[in-house]
Amino acid sequence: MTRRRWLAPALLVAAVATLVFTSVGWPCPIRALAGVPCPGCGLTRATRHAIHGDAAAATAMHPLVWIVVPVVGAFVVVELAGFVRTGAWGASMRVRGARVVMLATAALMFVVWIARFFGAFGGPAV
Repeated sequence: MTRRRWLAPALLVAAVATLVFTSVGWPCPIRALAGVPCPGCGLTRATRHAIHGDAAAATAMHPLVWIVVPVVGAFVVVELAGFVRTGAWGASMRVRGARVVMLATAALMFVVWIARFFGAFGGPAV
């Protein structure tokens, strides 16, 4: 099997490892290095709250959990399915409007991240 074929399983293992490691309370690496939370800080914990049915806690942890997680999840599924079908990455970029959705999601995360520094949405994730 070529290196390229190992990329999808490696990414899947990395994603699962990230979820496992963050569930045991490991800090955000960006926050640990830079001293400030990243735009995604709180998303993993918010997702865990959402999975357990606690919508209020999920929204309080990161108000964009209901947008970011489904968007990223959809892109991951499309990419993995495209890779399995063709052996090449980039399937999500062939989906009409994909770039706009990703850019809008990133911009929204940036806006909320800045707003949280000014106390909006309960302030930065801790």
